[in-house]
Amino acid sequence: MTTNPTRLDRVFELILDRPWATVAVSVAVMGLMTAGVPNIAVTNDYRMMFSADNPELAAFDELENTYSESNRALIAVAPGDGNVFTRETLAAIEELTDASWQAPFSTRVDSLTNFSHSEAFEDDLTVEPLVLGAESLSDAELAEVESIALNSVETAGRLVSLDGRVSGVVINFFLPEEFDAAVIEITEYLNTLVDEARAEHPGIDYYLTGDVVMHRAFSDATLDDLRRLMPIVFVVIVTVAAVLLRSVYGTVAIVLVLMFVVNTTMGLGGWLRTPLSPTNAGVPIIVMAITVAYAVHIVSIALLRMGDGLDKRSAIAASLHHNVNPVFLTSLTTAIGFLSLNASDSPPFNILGNLVAFGVFCAFGFCMTLLPALLSIFPLKARVAGTGSPRFFDRLADFVIARRTVLFWSVGLVAVILIAGIPRNEISETWTRYFDDRYQFRRDTDFVIQNLTGLDTLEFSLSAGREGGITDPEYLLAVDAFSEWLRSQPEVVHVQAFPDIMKRLNRNMNGDDPEFHRLPDDAELGAQYLLLYEFSLPFGVDLNDRIDVSKSATRLTAAAANLSGGELRALDVRAQEWLQANAPGMATAASGVSMIFAHLSQRNIESMLRGTIFAMALISVILMIVLRSVRMGIVSLVPNFLPAAMSFGLWGYVAGRVGMAASVVTVVAFGIIVDDTIHFLSKYLKARREGLPAPEAVRSTFRTVGHALATTTAVLGAGFLVFAASGFEVSWALGILVSMTIVIALLADFLLLPPLLMAIDREK
Repeated sequence: MTTNPTRLDRVFELILDRPWATVAVSVAVMGLMTAGVPNIAVTNDYRMMFSADNPELAAFDELENTYSESNRALIAVAPGDGNVFTRETLAAIEELTDASWQAPFSTRVDSLTNFSHSEAFEDDLTVEPLVLGAESLSDAELAEVESIALNSVETAGRLVSLDGRVSGVVINFFLPEEFDAAVIEITEYLNTLVDEARAEHPGIDYYLTGDVVMHRAFSDATLDDLRRLMPIVFVVIVTVAAVLLRSVYGTVAIVLVLMFVVNTTMGLGGWLRTPLSPTNAGVPIIVMAITVAYAVHIVSIALLRMGDGLDKRSAIAASLHHNVNPVFLTSLTTAIGFLSLNASDSPPFNILGNLVAFGVFCAFGFCMTLLPALLSIFPLKARVAGTGSPRFFDRLADFVIARRTVLFWSVGLVAVILIAGIPRNEISETWTRYFDDRYQFRRDTDFVIQNLTGLDTLEFSLSAGREGGITDPEYLLAVDAFSEWLRSQPEVVHVQAFPDIMKRLNRNMNGDDPEFHRLPDDAELGAQYLLLYEFSLPFGVDLNDRIDVSKSATRLTAAAANLSGGELRALDVRAQEWLQANAPGMATAASGVSMIFAHLSQRNIESMLRGTIFAMALISVILMIVLRSVRMGIVSLVPNFLPAAMSFGLWGYVAGRVGMAASVVTVVAFGIIVDDTIHFLSKYLKARREGLPAPEAVRSTFRTVGHALATTTAVLGAGFLVFAASGFEVSWALGILVSMTIVIALLADFLLLPPLLMAIDREK
């Protein structure tokens, strides 16, 4: 940095001479920006997780445009006696089905009771709901309903569990442009509907899940994090700062600066009408933690100088001079780290990076202007230094200098052991487990997966090659063979395929003879069956969600049992290989909500790898320029790169599964932990240039910045660790991983960097 010291002197003197004017200007700036806060939007659209050019999202949109939109909710009905096929339970399902048609924006309702059961009487085909008037069914009719439901591949494993203990009502919705308001309206209606059903049928349990319900869960998780975590992190980091600084007025000044920085940052988000989601709801928390880290450096050095005998004004000025360059440099590197999140394939991470980068420079600006003004106004008192035994960091410096060789090799060995755990991590994510079980959505989803059907779906659009070709025998045989292959896969719990309907129709039109439960041999005959069936279907339960308008393609849906993203991708690869080998004309990749999420982590990691490499390279060059030493710049990489690698290795031993959070941890942590290295190396080089030998330069560095580095690490570590209390997986995993990395980075700066410096920097 090449700032003119004389100009800085004048700026700092102006701030300290006119502290109230500085406060007034700061209030005006903060007030103007804060006016945008009411414009901040909290979205409940999970599609905000994907970029506009995401190929999996584009394929899913094309699928929905060809057939129908897949915005579903599923209500599971679980009678206490474990038998769906009773008059009371079937009547409850009938009531729920009828009421579901009244849900806002509903377009289709499928249940066990309104399943379109077809039968033939001579040459006529009748299609009626499987259950009509459940309360008046005889025992024989109940037995017949049970037999049909449990022996039909169209219902068993989808609308009723294979053991007949749980049933489901599936509701499809068309969501308007006012998406967020529509989701709230839908979920409010469904929750009320389920509550009323519970009250009317106390012997039956109800569970609500589906992607529309997940939309609402995203919004709830965002608001939950903002309301719960912000107060927690505020109290935690302020308490840590107060304990370590041991200054009431210094802590009060930091708290005020925190308010200014957070309000200004979030105000920008409001003016830009930035949508918040669980992934980026932590912006104010991260900004608070970074601001405290900067402020602690300034306040601690000011208190230290006052303890050395300087008056308050001179001590504050000395602290500003002492910190302006390293704090600006750390702001620059931290901002670069967060700005590199723009390489992410997930827009919420872009928003996170941009807002935090802006907040970082707000923190620098307010810490260099408002904070010294407040310190000069407050009756700040110096800390009384201990007069007995040497201070802790003097003892730590003596320990590190005396055992430099042992520390170098022992810390290196620990690093190697931890890094060896990296291959234990499986890059995998399960969208149904984004939320922990504090959310009703997660608990209900787990129940449905375990007791009714899988919610991970692979959607295939299988082309017949020509208009009206879906009744060609060759096409039907190929699709049927594919559906049977999918059913043979251990991960698949249900397959919904068009040939199953054609088999049923062929049997119906041949006197319901089981021998004819096979595909029609003639395309024209199959077309006639299909036309007759479509004319017989009740309103709202047509085949538009299964066949396209030109009857040139059909939709096949395979439901899987709670697979991770990697397992879903592997199943899709096997399916594509089967299609390529057996029906190359229909070969296509699977689509659907589950598949978009399954590819998201992988795409994000690939995109963030490029962003991380660029950010690390740029920061490394900056360090070399600022430190005016290529050798020191290279040395600085060791305590900056190793902590992230060690954290991932430790995570591999402890958890062994990483998802989207892993794709951004390295760049976020690198941008933060480089701060400690900058402060340590800048003070070390200053001591060396003043003529101190390497060991004494290390001792001087520990004495000057040791306490501040420990304080900022405690504050940042505690701040990010609060994310562990989030109910959203991406947030808590990010918080824990970054906290681990920050703590390991401090240990590397204290125990590995000094021995390394003394080993390579022995010149007098």
